[in-house]
Amino acid sequence: MKQVKAYGTKAINAPLEELTISRRSLRPSDVEFEVLYCGICHSDLHSIKGDFGEPFLPLVPGHEILGRVTAIGADVKDFQVGELVGVGCIVGSCGHCDSCHEGLEQFCDEGVTFSFNSADKISGGQTFGGFSKTYVCEDKYVLHMPAFDNLPMAAPLLCAGITVYSPLRHWQAGPGKHIGVLGIGGLGHLAVRIAKAMGAEVTVFTTSPSKVNDAKRLGADHAILSSDTDAMKQMRGKIDFIIDTVSAGHDVNSYLNLLRHDGSVVVVGLPNEPLQVAAYAVVRGRHSLSGSNIGGIAETQEMLDFCYKHGIVAEGEVLPISRVNEALDRLERGDIRYRFVLDLKEL
Repeated sequence: MKQVKAYGTKAINAPLEELTISRRSLRPSDVEFEVLYCGICHSDLHSIKGDFGEPFLPLVPGHEILGRVTAIGADVKDFQVGELVGVGCIVGSCGHCDSCHEGLEQFCDEGVTFSFNSADKISGGQTFGGFSKTYVCEDKYVLHMPAFDNLPMAAPLLCAGITVYSPLRHWQAGPGKHIGVLGIGGLGHLAVRIAKAMGAEVTVFTTSPSKVNDAKRLGADHAILSSDTDAMKQMRGKIDFIIDTVSAGHDVNSYLNLLRHDGSVVVVGLPNEPLQVAAYAVVRGRHSLSGSNIGGIAETQEMLDFCYKHGIVAEGEVLPISRVNEALDRLERGDIRYRFVLDLKEL
Protein backbone atom coordinates (compact mmCIF):
# COMPACT_ATOMS: atom_id res chain seq x y z
CA MET A 1 0.00 0.00 0.00
CA LYS A 2 1.11 3.55 -0.70
CA GLN A 3 0.22 6.65 1.35
CA VAL A 4 -1.19 9.44 -0.79
CA LYS A 5 -2.37 12.99 -0.11
CA ALA A 6 -5.99 13.75 -0.90
CA TYR A 7 -8.87 16.08 -0.07
CA GLY A 8 -11.88 14.56 1.62
CA THR A 9 -14.23 14.71 4.56
CA LYS A 10 -14.57 12.68 7.75
CA ALA A 11 -18.22 13.59 8.36
CA ILE A 12 -21.38 14.08 6.30
CA ASN A 13 -21.85 17.64 5.06
CA ALA A 14 -18.54 18.79 6.55
CA PRO A 15 -15.92 20.83 4.70
CA LEU A 16 -13.23 18.93 2.81
CA GLU A 17 -9.75 18.93 4.27
CA GLU A 18 -6.35 17.51 3.39
CA LEU A 19 -6.14 13.82 4.28
CA THR A 20 -3.74 10.92 3.81
CA ILE A 21 -5.25 7.82 2.19
CA SER A 22 -3.90 4.44 1.10
CA ARG A 23 -3.67 3.34 -2.53
CA ARG A 24 -3.09 -0.33 -3.31
CA SER A 25 0.23 -1.57 -4.62
CA LEU A 26 0.35 -2.10 -8.35
CA ARG A 27 -1.10 -5.43 -9.51
CA PRO A 28 -0.14 -6.98 -12.88
CA SER A 29 -3.28 -5.56 -14.56
CA ASP A 30 -3.17 -2.11 -12.92
CA VAL A 31 -2.36 1.36 -14.19
CA GLU A 32 -1.11 4.01 -11.76
CA PHE A 33 -1.29 7.66 -12.73
CA GLU A 34 -0.68 11.07 -11.27
CA VAL A 35 -3.94 13.02 -11.15
CA LEU A 36 -3.58 16.29 -13.02
CA TYR A 37 -7.20 17.48 -13.04
CA CYS A 38 -10.50 16.31 -11.63
CA GLY A 39 -13.91 17.72 -12.45
CA ILE A 40 -16.55 18.43 -9.82
CA CYS A 41 -19.96 16.89 -10.47
CA HIS A 42 -23.25 17.42 -8.64
CA SER A 43 -22.94 13.76 -7.62
CA ASP A 44 -19.83 14.67 -5.62
CA LEU A 45 -21.84 17.32 -3.79
CA HIS A 46 -24.77 14.94 -3.21
CA SER A 47 -22.39 12.34 -1.76
CA ILE A 48 -20.75 14.84 0.59
CA LYS A 49 -24.18 15.95 1.83
CA GLY A 50 -25.40 12.38 2.28
CA ASP A 51 -28.21 12.78 -0.28
CA PHE A 52 -27.54 9.29 -1.67
CA GLY A 53 -27.53 7.70 1.77
CA GLU A 54 -24.79 7.53 4.36
CA PRO A 55 -21.42 7.44 2.58
CA PHE A 56 -18.28 5.55 3.49
CA LEU A 57 -16.11 7.76 5.67
CA PRO A 58 -13.65 9.25 5.20
CA LEU A 59 -14.99 10.23 1.78
CA VAL A 60 -12.71 11.36 -1.06
CA PRO A 61 -14.89 12.45 -4.00
CA GLY A 62 -14.06 12.85 -7.68
CA HIS A 63 -14.96 10.72 -10.72
CA GLU A 64 -13.89 12.89 -13.66
CA ILE A 65 -10.24 12.00 -13.25
CA LEU A 66 -7.57 12.97 -15.77
CA GLY A 67 -3.90 12.21 -15.33
CA ARG A 68 -0.59 10.94 -16.67
CA VAL A 69 0.60 7.34 -16.26
CA THR A 70 3.44 6.85 -13.79
CA ALA A 71 3.57 3.03 -13.64
CA ILE A 72 1.97 -0.01 -15.27
CA GLY A 73 1.60 -3.61 -14.15
CA ALA A 74 3.48 -6.46 -15.84
CA ASP A 75 0.43 -7.59 -17.85
CA VAL A 76 -0.63 -4.15 -19.12
CA LYS A 77 -0.19 -3.86 -22.89
CA ASP A 78 -2.36 -0.92 -24.00
CA PHE A 79 -0.89 1.87 -21.84
CA GLN A 80 2.55 3.41 -21.52
CA VAL A 81 4.24 5.47 -18.83
CA GLY A 82 3.81 9.15 -19.66
CA GLU A 83 0.51 8.68 -21.51
CA LEU A 84 -2.53 10.85 -20.76
CA VAL A 85 -5.39 8.79 -19.34
CA GLY A 86 -8.77 9.20 -17.75
CA VAL A 87 -11.02 7.35 -15.31
CA GLY A 88 -14.71 8.08 -15.06
CA CYS A 89 -17.40 6.63 -12.84
CA ILE A 90 -16.70 2.91 -13.26
CA VAL A 91 -13.64 1.06 -11.94
CA GLY A 92 -15.11 -2.42 -11.60
CA SER A 93 -17.88 -4.72 -12.82
CA CYS A 94 -18.45 -8.48 -12.84
CA GLY A 95 -17.33 -8.96 -16.46
CA HIS A 96 -19.54 -11.98 -17.12
CA CYS A 97 -23.21 -10.88 -17.02
CA ASP A 98 -25.13 -10.04 -20.21
CA SER A 99 -24.71 -6.29 -19.66
CA CYS A 100 -20.95 -6.55 -19.26
CA HIS A 101 -20.66 -8.78 -22.36
CA GLU A 102 -22.60 -6.13 -24.31
CA GLY A 103 -20.23 -3.36 -23.20
CA LEU A 104 -22.85 -1.92 -20.85
CA GLU A 105 -20.86 -2.19 -17.65
CA GLN A 106 -22.95 0.59 -16.13
CA PHE A 107 -25.85 -1.89 -15.91
CA CYS A 108 -23.80 -4.76 -14.44
CA ASP A 109 -26.10 -7.34 -12.83
CA GLU A 110 -23.80 -7.71 -9.83
CA GLY A 111 -23.33 -3.99 -9.37
CA VAL A 112 -20.68 -1.53 -10.44
CA THR A 113 -17.68 -0.54 -8.37
CA PHE A 114 -17.59 3.25 -8.61
CA SER A 115 -14.43 5.31 -8.60
CA PHE A 116 -15.30 6.64 -5.14
CA ASN A 117 -17.62 5.75 -2.27
CA SER A 118 -17.97 2.08 -3.28
CA ALA A 119 -16.99 -1.06 -1.47
CA ASP A 120 -13.50 -1.88 -2.77
CA LYS A 121 -13.68 -5.52 -3.87
CA ILE A 122 -9.92 -5.71 -4.44
CA SER A 123 -8.32 -3.99 -1.46
CA GLY A 124 -11.20 -4.02 1.01
CA GLY A 125 -12.58 -0.90 2.61
CA GLN A 126 -13.86 1.69 0.14
CA THR A 127 -12.76 3.34 -3.07
CA PHE A 128 -11.31 6.85 -2.90
CA GLY A 129 -11.88 9.31 -5.74
CA GLY A 130 -9.85 11.67 -7.84
CA PHE A 131 -9.43 14.55 -5.39
CA SER A 132 -6.04 12.96 -4.72
CA LYS A 133 -2.42 12.93 -5.82
CA THR A 134 -2.55 9.55 -7.57
CA TYR A 135 -5.05 6.94 -8.70
CA VAL A 136 -4.71 3.19 -9.31
CA CYS A 137 -7.15 1.34 -11.55
CA GLU A 138 -7.44 -1.93 -13.45
CA ASP A 139 -6.42 -1.28 -17.05
CA LYS A 140 -9.73 -2.26 -18.65
CA TYR A 141 -11.46 0.65 -16.92
CA VAL A 142 -8.81 3.22 -17.89
CA LEU A 143 -9.39 5.43 -20.93
CA HIS A 144 -6.96 6.86 -23.45
CA MET A 145 -7.26 10.64 -23.11
CA PRO A 146 -6.69 12.59 -26.33
CA ALA A 147 -4.45 15.66 -26.09
CA PHE A 148 -7.22 18.27 -26.00
CA ASP A 149 -6.07 21.87 -26.46
CA ASN A 150 -7.91 22.79 -23.26
CA LEU A 151 -6.94 19.72 -21.29
CA PRO A 152 -8.42 20.67 -17.88
CA MET A 153 -11.88 21.20 -19.38
CA ALA A 154 -11.78 17.75 -20.98
CA ALA A 155 -12.04 16.18 -17.49
CA PRO A 156 -15.84 16.73 -17.21
CA LEU A 157 -16.34 14.67 -20.36
CA LEU A 158 -15.61 11.59 -18.23
CA CYS A 159 -18.99 11.92 -16.51
CA ALA A 160 -21.01 14.83 -17.90
CA GLY A 161 -19.90 14.12 -21.47
CA ILE A 162 -20.75 10.42 -21.50
CA THR A 163 -24.00 11.03 -19.59
CA VAL A 164 -25.38 13.02 -22.53
CA TYR A 165 -23.46 11.31 -25.36
CA SER A 166 -24.87 7.87 -24.55
CA PRO A 167 -28.57 8.76 -24.93
CA LEU A 168 -27.85 10.94 -27.97
CA ARG A 169 -26.20 7.95 -29.59
CA HIS A 170 -28.83 5.45 -28.41
CA TRP A 171 -31.76 7.56 -29.66
CA GLN A 172 -29.83 8.21 -32.89
CA ALA A 173 -29.33 11.96 -32.86
CA GLY A 174 -28.18 13.16 -36.24
CA PRO A 175 -29.26 14.89 -39.46
CA GLY A 176 -33.02 15.10 -39.75
CA LYS A 177 -33.57 14.75 -36.02
CA HIS A 178 -34.83 17.56 -33.77
CA ILE A 179 -33.43 17.21 -30.26
CA GLY A 180 -34.60 19.06 -27.18
CA VAL A 181 -32.28 19.82 -24.26
CA LEU A 182 -34.06 20.61 -21.01
CA GLY A 183 -31.84 22.63 -18.72
CA ILE A 184 -28.53 24.21 -19.66
CA GLY A 185 -26.00 23.51 -16.94
CA GLY A 186 -23.06 21.16 -16.63
CA LEU A 187 -24.84 18.42 -18.58
CA GLY A 188 -27.02 20.53 -20.84
CA HIS A 189 -24.31 22.72 -22.31
CA LEU A 190 -22.38 19.62 -23.40
CA ALA A 191 -25.56 18.03 -24.78
CA VAL A 192 -26.01 21.06 -27.06
CA ARG A 193 -22.48 20.88 -28.38
CA ILE A 194 -22.48 17.12 -28.91
CA ALA A 195 -25.94 17.00 -30.53
CA LYS A 196 -24.96 19.78 -32.94
CA ALA A 197 -21.72 17.96 -33.80
CA MET A 198 -23.85 14.90 -34.60
CA GLY A 199 -25.81 17.01 -37.08
CA ALA A 200 -29.10 17.38 -35.21
CA GLU A 201 -31.33 20.43 -34.90
CA VAL A 202 -31.28 21.49 -31.24
CA THR A 203 -33.79 23.39 -29.13
CA VAL A 204 -32.96 24.32 -25.54
CA PHE A 205 -35.69 24.72 -22.93
CA THR A 206 -34.71 26.79 -19.92
CA THR A 207 -36.35 28.59 -16.99
CA SER A 208 -33.59 31.22 -16.96
CA PRO A 209 -33.89 34.23 -19.30
CA SER A 210 -30.14 34.85 -18.98
CA LYS A 211 -29.41 31.46 -20.56
CA VAL A 212 -31.42 31.97 -23.74
CA ASN A 213 -28.64 33.85 -25.52
CA ASP A 214 -26.01 31.58 -23.99
CA ALA A 215 -27.76 28.53 -25.43
CA LYS A 216 -27.51 30.02 -28.91
CA ARG A 217 -23.87 30.94 -28.34
CA LEU A 218 -23.20 27.30 -27.53
CA GLY A 219 -24.74 26.31 -30.85
CA ALA A 220 -28.44 25.71 -30.18
CA ASP A 221 -30.72 26.49 -33.12
CA HIS A 222 -33.51 27.64 -30.81
CA ALA A 223 -33.84 28.55 -27.14
CA ILE A 224 -37.22 28.78 -25.45
CA LEU A 225 -38.26 29.94 -22.00
CA SER A 226 -40.40 27.21 -20.48
CA SER A 227 -42.68 29.91 -19.06
CA ASP A 228 -43.43 31.25 -22.57
CA THR A 229 -46.78 29.53 -23.16
CA ASP A 230 -47.11 30.56 -26.80
CA ALA A 231 -43.58 29.42 -27.72
CA MET A 232 -44.14 26.09 -25.97
CA LYS A 233 -47.42 25.53 -27.87
CA GLN A 234 -45.67 26.17 -31.16
CA MET A 235 -43.22 23.34 -30.42
CA ARG A 236 -45.89 20.68 -29.83
CA GLY A 237 -45.29 17.58 -31.90
CA LYS A 238 -41.95 18.82 -33.28
CA ILE A 239 -39.29 17.21 -31.06
CA ASP A 240 -37.97 13.69 -31.65
CA PHE A 241 -36.61 13.31 -28.14
CA ILE A 242 -35.66 15.49 -25.20
CA ILE A 243 -32.69 15.05 -22.88
CA ASP A 244 -33.89 16.10 -19.42
CA THR A 245 -30.85 17.26 -17.45
CA VAL A 246 -32.74 19.01 -14.65
CA SER A 247 -31.81 17.90 -11.13
CA ALA A 248 -34.65 19.75 -9.34
CA GLY A 249 -38.32 18.84 -9.23
CA HIS A 250 -40.24 19.80 -12.41
CA ASP A 251 -43.31 18.95 -14.50
CA VAL A 252 -42.28 16.54 -17.26
CA ASN A 253 -45.75 16.45 -18.80
CA SER A 254 -45.37 19.80 -20.53
CA TYR A 255 -42.30 18.40 -22.30
CA LEU A 256 -43.85 15.04 -23.16
CA ASN A 257 -46.47 17.05 -25.03
CA LEU A 258 -43.79 18.53 -27.31
CA LEU A 259 -42.76 15.14 -28.72
CA ARG A 260 -43.46 13.69 -32.12
CA HIS A 261 -45.12 10.27 -32.15
CA ASP A 262 -42.87 7.62 -30.58
CA GLY A 263 -40.74 10.32 -29.01
CA SER A 264 -39.24 10.13 -25.53
CA VAL A 265 -38.18 12.38 -22.71
CA VAL A 266 -34.90 10.87 -21.50
CA VAL A 267 -34.07 11.59 -17.87
CA VAL A 268 -30.39 12.00 -17.03
CA GLY A 269 -30.74 14.46 -14.15
CA LEU A 270 -31.43 13.16 -10.64
CA PRO A 271 -34.21 15.12 -8.91
CA ASN A 272 -34.84 14.11 -5.31
CA GLU A 273 -38.60 14.42 -5.88
CA PRO A 274 -40.53 11.77 -7.88
CA LEU A 275 -41.55 12.73 -11.41
CA GLN A 276 -45.33 12.63 -11.87
CA VAL A 277 -46.50 11.47 -15.30
CA ALA A 278 -50.04 12.01 -16.61
CA ALA A 279 -51.39 9.03 -18.54
CA TYR A 280 -52.59 11.20 -21.42
CA ALA A 281 -49.11 12.68 -21.90
CA VAL A 282 -47.72 9.24 -22.78
CA VAL A 283 -50.78 7.65 -24.42
CA ARG A 284 -51.08 10.49 -26.90
CA GLY A 285 -48.48 9.94 -29.62
CA ARG A 286 -47.12 6.75 -28.01
CA HIS A 287 -44.73 8.88 -25.98
CA SER A 288 -42.38 7.51 -23.34
CA LEU A 289 -40.45 8.67 -20.30
CA SER A 290 -37.06 6.96 -20.35
CA GLY A 291 -33.77 7.15 -18.53
CA SER A 292 -30.07 6.82 -19.24
CA ASN A 293 -27.10 6.37 -16.91
CA ILE A 294 -23.54 7.25 -17.99
CA GLY A 295 -22.14 4.69 -20.50
CA GLY A 296 -19.90 1.68 -20.82
CA ILE A 297 -16.14 1.84 -21.13
CA ALA A 298 -15.99 1.36 -24.92
CA GLU A 299 -18.69 3.98 -25.46
CA THR A 300 -16.88 6.42 -23.16
CA GLN A 301 -13.72 6.02 -25.23
CA GLU A 302 -15.79 6.58 -28.37
CA MET A 303 -17.19 9.76 -26.81
CA LEU A 304 -13.73 11.08 -25.95
CA ASP A 305 -12.51 10.49 -29.50
CA PHE A 306 -15.66 12.11 -30.94
CA CYS A 307 -15.28 15.19 -28.74
CA TYR A 308 -11.60 15.50 -29.60
CA LYS A 309 -12.39 15.31 -33.31
CA HIS A 310 -15.03 18.05 -32.97
CA GLY A 311 -13.16 20.24 -30.48
CA ILE A 312 -15.73 19.77 -27.71
CA VAL A 313 -14.84 20.37 -24.06
CA ALA A 314 -16.75 21.75 -21.11
CA GLU A 315 -16.88 25.42 -20.17
CA GLY A 316 -16.10 26.56 -16.65
CA GLU A 317 -13.38 27.46 -14.20
CA VAL A 318 -10.19 25.75 -13.08
CA LEU A 319 -9.39 26.17 -9.38
CA PRO A 320 -6.56 24.75 -7.24
CA ILE A 321 -7.54 21.84 -5.00
CA SER A 322 -7.07 24.07 -1.93
CA ARG A 323 -10.17 26.02 -3.04
CA VAL A 324 -12.37 22.94 -3.32
CA ASN A 325 -14.77 24.09 -0.59
CA GLU A 326 -15.28 27.40 -2.36
CA ALA A 327 -16.08 25.50 -5.56
CA LEU A 328 -18.56 23.20 -3.79
CA ASP A 329 -20.30 26.14 -2.15
CA ARG A 330 -20.62 27.97 -5.46
CA LEU A 331 -21.82 24.80 -7.19
CA GLU A 332 -24.58 24.40 -4.61
CA ARG A 333 -25.64 28.03 -5.24
CA GLY A 334 -25.54 27.58 -9.01
CA ASP A 335 -22.74 30.14 -9.29
CA ILE A 336 -20.85 28.50 -12.18
CA ARG A 337 -21.14 28.30 -15.95
CA TYR A 338 -20.78 25.44 -16.37
CA ARG A 339 -18.27 23.14 -14.61
CA PHE A 340 -15.55 23.42 -12.01
CA VAL A 341 -12.31 21.52 -12.54
CA LEU A 342 -9.72 21.10 -9.80
CA ASP A 343 -6.01 21.40 -10.52
CA LEU A 344 -4.21 18.88 -8.31
CA LYS A 345 -0.63 20.14 -8.65
CA GLU A 346 -0.66 21.59 -5.11
CA LEU A 347 -0.66 18.01 -3.81
